Formats: sequence, C-alpha cells, structure tokens
Amino acid sequence: MDDGASPGALRNPSAGAGIVLKLRKIDHRELPSDVSPRVYVAAADRSFQNACSSQMDLERIGSDTWELTKAFPVDSGKVRFRFSLDGTGISNGDEFGDHIFSLDDREISEVFIHSFKFAVTISKQEENGVLVSKENALARPRSVSIKDLVLLGSEDPLAVESTVSGMGTTPKSPEARMSSRSIGTDPSTPRYEDHQGLFVNRSVGNSPKLLRISSDISMLDGDLGLNDKREDMPEATGAVAAAAVSERMLLPKERRQLAIVLVGLPARGKTFTAVKLTRYLRWLGHDTKHFNVGKYRRLKHGCTQAADFFRGDNQEGVDARNEVAILAMEDMFSWMDAGGQIGVFDATNSTKERRNLILKLAEDKCKVIFLETICKDQSIIDRNINLKIQQSPDYADQTDYNVALKDFKARRENYEKVYETVDEGSYIKMIDTVTGQGGQIQINAISGYLPGRIVFFLVNTHITPRPIFLTRHGESMYNLTGQIGGDPPLSDAGEQYAIQLASFIGKQLKSEVTASIWTSTLQRTSLTAHHIVRFPKVQWRALDEINAGICDGMTYEEIGKKMPDEYLARKLDKLRYRYPRGESYLDVIQRLEPVIIELERQRAPVVVIAHQAVLRSLYAYFADKPLKEIPHIEVPLHTVIEIQMGVTGIQEKRYKLMEDN
Repeated sequence: MDDGASPGALRNPSAGAGIVLKLRKIDHRELPSDVSPRVYVAAADRSFQNACSSQMDLERIGSDTWELTKAFPVDSGKVRFRFSLDGTGISNGDEFGDHIFSLDDREISEVFIHSFKFAVTISKQEENGVLVSKENALARPRSVSIKDLVLLGSEDPLAVESTVSGMGTTPKSPEARMSSRSIGTDPSTPRYEDHQGLFVNRSVGNSPKLLRISSDISMLDGDLGLNDKREDMPEATGAVAAAAVSERMLLPKERRQLAIVLVGLPARGKTFTAVKLTRYLRWLGHDTKHFNVGKYRRLKHGCTQAADFFRGDNQEGVDARNEVAILAMEDMFSWMDAGGQIGVFDATNSTKERRNLILKLAEDKCKVIFLETICKDQSIIDRNINLKIQQSPDYADQTDYNVALKDFKARRENYEKVYETVDEGSYIKMIDTVTGQGGQIQINAISGYLPGRIVFFLVNTHITPRPIFLTRHGESMYNLTGQIGGDPPLSDAGEQYAIQLASFIGKQLKSEVTASIWTSTLQRTSLTAHHIVRFPKVQWRALDEINAGICDGMTYEEIGKKMPDEYLARKLDKLRYRYPRGESYLDVIQRLEPVIIELERQRAPVVVIAHQAVLRSLYAYFADKPLKEIPHIEVPLHTVIEIQMGVTGIQEKRYKLMEDN
C-alpha cells in the first residue's frame, strides 16, 4: 500500500537503518570554483519521477571531498542515487545516471558526473545513529575487482584469493590468509548482438569488470584513504599526475624507484612480457627502461657460448653470468640515480642464490618485485624455442637449425636442473596465462597504486594474434573550415570515405565473425562507421576528440588573434598544453588507459574510428613512441593503420584509401 510519500522519496522514515555517503573527486581536472555536486536519493524500488523532492545538498569537508550531513532511513538493503553538478556552465539533463548501492556492507564505487570521475563511499548507519565501524564493515566477505584494488591504493600488502574456475573460497586462518594468493584470469570475451547499428555506450573509464576476486577484505589494514585530504600532493596533469600519485602511494620517499625482476626458464616469454610492460609504463608517463642481461653477456663474452656455459655446476660459468647480472644491475641503479623510475630487469634469475644477490644489491636503492613467467603448454614452449633460434643473436652464425635446436634444448635442461620457483619477497606469478584462455596469476606482498596497475595490465594481456585497425573519421565540415572540436557532420568527401572504409573492412575481415567496431560518441565517427555491416558497433566516450574547452569551434588563426598567449603556450609545448577548461594530450592519454586495457584483452579484430589526438595517443602506445613525439605523429585523413599484434611483437601497415582534396 502506498504510504503517501512523494515519488522518489525515501519510505518508512522510522526504519532502523540509514546511509551516509561520501563523494571524492578523483579526476585530475579541477572543478570550477562555483560548481558543487548534488545527490538525489530514493529507495531502490522507486523511480525519480520527481527528483527534486529527494534532492540532498552535500557538505564540503575537503578540497575535493563532500559528505551528506545526516543519514537517511531506508527500509531495504539497497538505495538509488542520482548525482549532478550545479554551477555556472553546468547543465542538467541526460548527464543524470541512476546508481544503485547495496547497504549490506561498506561499498566503494566510481561514478562519472558530467564526465568528472568521483569515488563514492557508502556506509550503513545503525539504529542508534552510530556508523558501523570500518573493521566490522570490512570484515564481511565481498567481491572486489582489480580496478577496486587500484582505486583503493592501499599501502599495506593485499591478501586476495580466487580460483580459475570461479568457485568460492574456503575460510582460512589469518596466518594462511597472509600467504600468497591466486587470481584466476577470465577467458571470456564480451558477447555482442550481431546486427548493424547496435551501439554500446562506454563512458570514460567504464571498462567491463574483467576479473573478480573472492576475498576477505578484513585483511586490508589501515584507513582506505578515499577521503583523505591530499593538499600536499604534487601538482601535475594527466599521466604525470598518475606518476605523482604512484610515487606518493607506492613506497616511502627513499624507495620510490621500482625494479621489476623477471624470473623464468628459457623460452617462457620473459622478454616478450618485459617489452610489453615497459611499453605500457612508458606510455603512462613513467620513466621506464628495459635491462636485458643477455645483451650484457653477449657484449662481455660474445655470442658463441655453448650449453655447458649455462650448467649449474660450472662455477666459472655461474661466476661469469653473475658478473654480467651485477653489471646490468649497476647500470640500472645509475639510471635510477639520474631520475629513472622503473627498471625492468630481464634475465632467468632462476635460483634463490641469484635472487638473494639481487635483493642484497637493491637494498636502500629500490623496491624489488619479482615477475615469474611459468608455461607448461609444450606447444607454446616449442613455438618460443623456434622463434628464439630464428631471432636470437646467440644463433645468428649457426646455419644448421638442428644443431642450434640441440644446443638450446641442452641449455634449457641445464637451467631446469637448478630452477627454483619464487617464494620470497614481493612477487607476481603468471602461470599459463599467455593465451588468454585461463591460467592463474599469483601475487604476494603486492601493495600500492602502481603495482596494482601492473597486475591489472598483466591479467589482461595475451599473445593471441589479431589485427587492430586505426582510422580517423571521414573528412568533416570542420576539416574544411579549419575549426577544431565540435560535433560536425561529414563532408561529401567524408561520406565517400565511409563507403570506401566499409568496403575495405569487409574484404579484410571477410572470414571474421567476432570483430567489433569502436567509435567515439561524436557523430562524425558513427557516420563513418555507418556502412560497415555484420559487426557490432561500440561507442566509447573515452575515444572523443581532445576537449578544446573555450576554444571549441575556433580556428587556430582565431585563437592566435584573440588569445595570443594561449596560442604561444600550445606552440611551445603541445604535449602538456591544456586548453582553457579543456584537455591536454596527457589528459587524453590518461582517459585512454581503459581503451588500451580492453584492446589488449580482445582476441578478435577491432576497428577503431576516432580522432587525430586520440589516434596519435593510441598509436604511440603500440609503436612505443616517446610522449614528447605524440602531438606530432602523422595520422592523416582517409588512411587506415593496421596494427598486427602477436607473439612476435607489433607489425604495422598503412592503407591510403582516398586522396585528400
């Protein structure tokens, strides 16, 4: 029976439970001074027919943090919220979005309000008006994603557990819970309806939850830190801000540098993983360098060592290999002293003795995380051996393949005799994950913002060969007039390119059934994709063109005349320049990270139809281009760039489908 409350209002005000909400801006962009968030509250089973009747003002309790000043009683375990921003230049309307939160435990989520990212913390309030303590709230078992771990940025070691099959976990003693834990990778891919014109709207950062970890969150010690004031955080933008955050949360000041030390038998994909991880971290703006000990060995001792050189009982060979490992470590430390942040140390490091040597050398210099790659799939091992013999400088002068194969297998057997898996220190173990079809990732004593991102990246990478096609939208009306930004339609030439592109993609992917087409939310990209049939179309807000702020719709000539200081600032540093109330290239890189993660996770071809600044940033990731080069990468109109991803690395082809007018 209706209680007579206005639509959308909370029912049963005498109920004995309530909620307290905290909202913290985690977006790198600044809110205008006169803009503040508002929240509308309703029971989960009620709609917002009259949202204003349930409008609640939030009290600012920090520079970027707001809180409801009182709790509101509810009669069920779930509450519906809408968030908005009020202030000059902020309009309501379709920016509203409903968010339903459970009150069964403390809930931490991300929401986007007018494209700004916020962290939301929901707490339950008991009948006596006292909030549930954090210890009690967090003691309840719940499911947490790797994205949550990165968001939390806990500085204490995380203990997490799951199984590959997704089965529930068995309660363990506190001592057992502090040991290493396994994370099962999810081999499934998104299922799309297969018909033309279907669009799945992807807001910035809203990647699908690819991984769930059954965990007892009571193992998270200390304050979660979502509402801490960070006035002393270094000022930075975009990917540089991410680096500043990681430095703040990763380690104490004297140990901010990080060494990722590879561990594994030959032909297990160590160098492939090291190169890929290095490329990802560089793209995010972290100063990262790959140190391959094999190169040091060849420089010091040549390329002709026989398999006996790698025997564990050959003390002369062991000493020689330790010597070059120490040389590589010393070079890495010197590089870190000069400002380097993350060193990726690539070698077998197959014994505890070698790893203890590394830990001793790294004392008071950097934090060490071991990254072990374990592969038990013989077909993958055989393929890696074949590639090793074909590509390694160790066998460049050996013309007889069978002789080289025999030598390499003997070398591998020498390593296998003394191999000891990692069980010391901080480590990440990748066990049979390379195909993306299952496997495990085990982590131990991994904590902090940056290591969390590294784990999330590794969970989503694999070696399945597939193409990624990058192309700008067809020529737009703004391209003809020289205006920037906006949401213009295509010109006649742009319409012609849309037809040519559909024909090209149809031929290239004629045998594919699981490919997908990704566009931005702007009409010039969706119009360019219009004629492509058979494949679902997915819209990403993260793929929208760089936000030109108050310069939107202007030409560069107009900017030079009306805002000469802005024009000059952009000319001097296109990478870091941010349009007034808009974005910089570093901002674009930061919002594209979920797109990169999803591209890495995909096992089928993807066609990305986007904009110049966005495609420059994506291309720079695959081509491992320095950040400073991104604003100057050539991505012409009416051209398709094919990126072929696979075990051998990245190959590129370009197709000019139409000549520009």
